[in-house]
Amino acid sequence: MAAAPHRMLFLVGATNVLAAMIWWAGWLVATRWQLLELPRPPLPAGWMHAIIMQYQVLPSFMFGFMLTVFPRWLDLPPLTPRHYLPVGVGLLGGQLLTLAGLAGGVLLLRAGALFTLCGWAIGMWLLARMVLRAQGLPWHALSCLFGLVFGLVGLVSYGLLTLRLDAQLAFVAIKFGAIPMLLPIYFTVCHRMIPFFTSMVVPGYRMLRPTWILAAAWALLIAHLALEIRHGYAWLWIPDSTLALLFGGLLAAWWPRAHMPALLRVLFLGFAWLPVAFVLYSFQSSWYAATGSFILGRAPAHALFIGFFGSLLVAMVTRVTQGHSGRPLVLGAVATTAFAIVQLVAVTRIVAEVVPDALAWQAAAALGWLLAFLPWVLRSGWIYLTPRADGRPG
Repeated sequence: MAAAPHRMLFLVGATNVLAAMIWWAGWLVATRWQLLELPRPPLPAGWMHAIIMQYQVLPSFMFGFMLTVFPRWLDLPPLTPRHYLPVGVGLLGGQLLTLAGLAGGVLLLRAGALFTLCGWAIGMWLLARMVLRAQGLPWHALSCLFGLVFGLVGLVSYGLLTLRLDAQLAFVAIKFGAIPMLLPIYFTVCHRMIPFFTSMVVPGYRMLRPTWILAAAWALLIAHLALEIRHGYAWLWIPDSTLALLFGGLLAAWWPRAHMPALLRVLFLGFAWLPVAFVLYSFQSSWYAATGSFILGRAPAHALFIGFFGSLLVAMVTRVTQGHSGRPLVLGAVATTAFAIVQLVAVTRIVAEVVPDALAWQAAAALGWLLAFLPWVLRSGWIYLTPRADGRPG
């Protein structure tokens, strides 16, 4: 596991993709049908679900990716195990302690928050040090690092929440994890990597990566965050509709006019959820401005989390795993199945907000997530724990 940064951190993330959702699916089933009795967590279950997914599941993959690619982006030597293993230990320890704390131990939740915070801070320090050593202005690296700063604020808020039950702290932790942290980092990676990957396999493809789009996206996302923090929901349609147009236009500009392999196609299909999510956010805000009702509930957020984040998790991590393990750059049956089921899970979770018996639909979506990821996690975990197929180091 210490042979490359992505091995341990991807394994931590893959493990938690299942472990965190086993708990959440069990909680939803127990709440809806009372088929089993689970211990009540020290903090509200909905809060913990959002926090675990935002600060422990997805960031493990993000740190694994960034600690691998930052040296390449910035033309610096690769990191060694003494650099990235503490990050993995912190995030793994945080994950295990948090999951144990869900059984009712607030002290374990506090310890889990502390471990996660330590791993996060070490990872940020390593990435910031590389950015400071880089030549010129590495916009993609700076954008990712800026997103992690927002995540650090949210993670500290969660740590304080384990000390004092405060809805405002929970609000900051949950809101800072999505729009200003996960989304800009995901988008920045897409902005850099999707045109690059496409140019590698589509002859004559022209890479389009204007820096101004990164700046515009950041400005609009900060506007969205500011309105949410001030509860200005009736005005969110202004930045959100602009973001929908920006992301939709970029998707159209990137889309190749030639055949593309499945491993590339799923990147585009996953990215397509981003403008869809902001169309839903815009509609939600417009309807609220007109009627005072949140007609879509959390549907826009789950179009973003399951549709965009979940789809690109399968697509991007599969590509990195295949390439960095010396295997052919193909999607494969396991990842294809996972990706297809994630699309159904996203639609199911969105529909759950507008149909009767919403809790049953939410439970079905959570169980579908487990069905999608179990074979993918088992295959990926085996790859992370075995040497490269081509015999090379790493």
